[in-house]
Amino acid sequence: MSDVIAPTKKRKRDPKLEKLIGPTVATQDAQARDKLIGARVALLLKHGFFGNLATNLKLVNADEWCATAATDGRHFYYNARFINMLPRGEIEFLFGHEVLHVVYDHMGRRGERDPQIWNIADDYAVNADLKRHKVGDFITTVPCLYEYKYDGKPAEEIYDDLMKNAQKINIDDLLDQMIDDHLDGDGEGEEGEGNGKRPKPLTPEERDQLRQEIKAKVIAAAKSADAGSIPAGVQRLIKDMTEPQMNWKELIQTNLTSAVRTDYSFMRPNRRGWHIDAILPGMIPGEEIDISVAIDMSGSIGNEQAAVFLAEIRGIMEAFTGYKIHVFCFDTSIYNPQDFTSENLDTIEDYEPQGGGGTDFECVFNYLKDRGGDTKRLVFFTDGYPCGSWGDPDYTDVTWIIHGHPDPKPPFGTWAKYEEHKKR
Repeated sequence: MSDVIAPTKKRKRDPKLEKLIGPTVATQDAQARDKLIGARVALLLKHGFFGNLATNLKLVNADEWCATAATDGRHFYYNARFINMLPRGEIEFLFGHEVLHVVYDHMGRRGERDPQIWNIADDYAVNADLKRHKVGDFITTVPCLYEYKYDGKPAEEIYDDLMKNAQKINIDDLLDQMIDDHLDGDGEGEEGEGNGKRPKPLTPEERDQLRQEIKAKVIAAAKSADAGSIPAGVQRLIKDMTEPQMNWKELIQTNLTSAVRTDYSFMRPNRRGWHIDAILPGMIPGEEIDISVAIDMSGSIGNEQAAVFLAEIRGIMEAFTGYKIHVFCFDTSIYNPQDFTSENLDTIEDYEPQGGGGTDFECVFNYLKDRGGDTKRLVFFTDGYPCGSWGDPDYTDVTWIIHGHPDPKPPFGTWAKYEEHKKR
């Protein structure tokens, strides 16, 4: 056991940073919030993936318990005195740091590992990704963990290396180089948010719900990002989210949730920025879910499978307050189109599938275009054997649920294999 690290029970912090904890000063907080908002706007313009996710984190002052910054997946907790120490580029880096902690679900992946060594491994992984992609300026105002040898490595691999070299490691020195507080669920907190209220650990149910929210936001942010701007670890994560190993029900729920999100736009400027001669992005309210469901009745999709699928769609839609589902069947033509809303959703399981000819995906896209209006999401329930083209990749966001094909390869959209419910 001589090579096992025995860290202190509570993380040590540089005394200079510990002195930053204290009562909030209104003028300092206002200055810090302006700097945070400016850095977030800069990320939106320069690094869309990180900027979109950063704007989803609510800014919350935490002067009385946090010396630097922290996140629980929904909030960006900050110490105003610390933020005011940092130049703009380093604040951008700090936002990127918190965003990647959320995206990588480092808290959920820890398992039985030593919490403090795991947190160090997290920071090495995150900081290397940010440095590689030039997200902001690497933080030098205070110590910040970075090792070139960990560039591109996941936290699990870094953790194993740290444990292997345990006898050579000064744990207190490494802990002192962590730039944020990790809300890993091991400490106590209070209900509410802000200033002196350290947040309570999430329950398992709350954590599962948060993971679903984060998946939806990551997928949406990745779709708007430039090619090559997303870290390899995030790309692997998105692939895991959207390829067949993902449960098809979970994929539908994640993709539909991403259709309703609070976003920022310069179409509605925020008046807060007027006094600093800046046009800050304003809010766009969440939109109503509006999807089309196309059921391929040409091959291995039977009435029983279609009924199970429609029942699952009903269960998912009931989680939303506003929605419209346009359901239809197809082979080489369109059959039995019907609209469902909260007023008649209970009848969707009585829907009668029709069809039985060949498979023409293009007829679906042509039908929707001729029908008019914007389809927010298009969900195909199909055997994955088109007679020709898969359709128009630029028309809308498409989710393919594929049944019966051993190796489906849709050229666009996200997809998963449909797994049948086995009867007992």
